[in-house]
Amino acid sequence: MKILIVLTSHSQLGNTGEKTGFWVEEFAAPYYALVDAGYDVTIASPLGGQPPIDPKSAAPESQTEATKRFYADKALQEKLAHSQKLSDVKESDYAAIFYPGGHGPLWDLTNDKHSIALIEAFYASGKPVAAVCHAPAVLLHAHTPSGELIISGKKVTGFSNEEEAAVKLTNVVPFLLEDELKQSGGVYSKGANWGSYILQDGQLITGQNPASSEAAAKALMSLLESKK
Repeated sequence: MKILIVLTSHSQLGNTGEKTGFWVEEFAAPYYALVDAGYDVTIASPLGGQPPIDPKSAAPESQTEATKRFYADKALQEKLAHSQKLSDVKESDYAAIFYPGGHGPLWDLTNDKHSIALIEAFYASGKPVAAVCHAPAVLLHAHTPSGELIISGKKVTGFSNEEEAAVKLTNVVPFLLEDELKQSGGVYSKGANWGSYILQDGQLITGQNPASSEAAAKALMSLLESKK
């Protein structure tokens, strides 16, 4: 069974002159959970090629077993360097779609027409759609076949305002995810800062922060198994 993981191509952290991208833990933990369970994972990004890694996610305090495995995994790093272009992938080839976070998606994937079209196609086909940390932003402009926002009335979570304040980026990000999820009709809730917290509402799975990424992948697999 094939799963599509979509990563950001955006590398600039607002006007700070610093770099951003995707958060390694949020990619590595779900990726290994999926492949270890026998799933075939394809990586895509808006521009294709090497998606930018948030340099802060490489800091010693951000390392986990999954990130250590990633940095030792030359085959995966090579696969990542040749991610497919988002406009070249088709929903019909995959059983589910998963979006890791990092701050990058706030700038590109939120409004990317190919990403939005893919999410809408997966959702319309009854396939699982999962996103963690900042990546639930990709759901903000996606609609159901009847024209409603996908997250309207749905239980969702994502990086909280408190967590954004803790990393001192409240005034750098283009919007606060918690606020936008609420304003788009999502029934937002959160757990403890930096703790694992996921929500599933139908085929929609969202995770609050990096610690939630593996749990979100496991929820995705459980949902796929239940559909067999």
